[in-house]
Amino acid sequence: MAVQAGSNTNIIMRLETDKQKMTFGQIVTAIGDSGGDIVAVDVSRAGKQKTIYDITLTIDPAFSDRIVARLDDLEGIKVINVSDQTMLLHLGGKIEVTPKLRIKNRDDLSRVYTPGVARVSMAIHDDPSRAYSLTIKRNTVAVVSDGTAVLGLGNIGPLAAMPVMEGKAMLFKQLADVDAFPICLDTQDTEEIIETIKRIAPAFGGINLEDISSPRCFEIERRLIEELDIPVFHDDQHGTAVVLLAGLYNAVKLVGKRLEHCKVVLCGVGAAGNACTKILLSAGVTDIIGVDRCGALVRGQSYDNEAWSWYAEHTNPNMETGTLSDVIHGADIFIGVSGPGILKVDDVKKMAPDPIVFAMANPNPEILPEEVEGIVRVMATGRSDYPNQINNVLCFPGLFRGVFDCRASRVTESMKLAAAKAIASVVNDHELNENFIIPSIFNQHVVEKVREAVIEAAYESKVARRRDIRNVELLQGKGFEQNGKAEELIVQGSTN
Repeated sequence: MAVQAGSNTNIIMRLETDKQKMTFGQIVTAIGDSGGDIVAVDVSRAGKQKTIYDITLTIDPAFSDRIVARLDDLEGIKVINVSDQTMLLHLGGKIEVTPKLRIKNRDDLSRVYTPGVARVSMAIHDDPSRAYSLTIKRNTVAVVSDGTAVLGLGNIGPLAAMPVMEGKAMLFKQLADVDAFPICLDTQDTEEIIETIKRIAPAFGGINLEDISSPRCFEIERRLIEELDIPVFHDDQHGTAVVLLAGLYNAVKLVGKRLEHCKVVLCGVGAAGNACTKILLSAGVTDIIGVDRCGALVRGQSYDNEAWSWYAEHTNPNMETGTLSDVIHGADIFIGVSGPGILKVDDVKKMAPDPIVFAMANPNPEILPEEVEGIVRVMATGRSDYPNQINNVLCFPGLFRGVFDCRASRVTESMKLAAAKAIASVVNDHELNENFIIPSIFNQHVVEKVREAVIEAAYESKVARRRDIRNVELLQGKGFEQNGKAEELIVQGSTN
């Protein structure tokens, strides 16, 4: 599949030029006319007649071949090499497994492996809950995908999904010190996926489902939650929903409205759309209208899609019908999780005063912010090159850190709501403005606040399986040491 337009990257071009036949100004012009922007120029080797330049430029990857062809056609210039910085970063993969200690002699070997390890294995056999203190289980999440809904690329398969899952594993580790490993399954059969995940589950403390297409993702998540005793979280659904709600909490605060009184129109009733709607219903919103390719979903209608049937029965209280353009009249909030260009300027003009638009389709939103500048009061997208990026990275690292630290058996709706409020709270009243309703993913307080909120909600929901740690200073993921033996802190009577 061709690379989506709009995802610019840096490339380095090594060029040999003959100054008698080609000026540097002509090179700059050729690169600019072909769609490239020069970032830096370094001279690799200079001579009286020929000079070798390393030119770093920003370009849409789809246009890189065009630049090379244009330069090759010019007399007095030779393209020696082209290095794509993004491709180089991925050489050999982005993650690795490293031991926590070195095996220096036979004594070390006998303790980390046979015969000493047998005693550890038997301890777990006698008390399975000790796997949480004696193995990596307590701090390890499986990032599982079948490659059917990868980013905006669609069904590109498990091999092509690996770079995305590796990237997610990096974020887990860097932001929340959670060990994550990509598991890309070579099957799109729902039952095979469920069975495979169940069989690998003993090695992991949690399952993060990722980039699995709708509607299969609903059944896969539901079954795994029912059949496993560790938390299962489909980030495309619930991570999106949590961060969306966090942004909306601050957006309505900014415009002086109450979220529960807002009319919301959501376009794209898929995995993310369903989860966003459910969390909004939990947050007290009552007037939500879902729009998909058939128009507004209305109760009493017959839909082949089971998720649409559920949606229709639980939303659209005023039974509004028609297209997006019809039902957006008077809407306070538009949420887009569909595709590019769906929302028109005239549609936005029909919304209530101080409209809030979250156009989150990637890589190209339902409407571009520049098209509605001066019309929309608060605008958010899923892109990093506009303000107010609705990014799942704000949710999942802190959520899993909290889930692991209190050893929750599952993720409840109250935990998601708590995470959304925690994310929103990172932006204080002094900072809050139209271009800053959501914190940066690099704000160190995000993971900390989400973790604390998730732990609090887990104990209140009675799904936390460690003795109450809220008033205890805890080293994340390390447990306590007492008399040389790790204290398990398992709630008495727990099977874990």
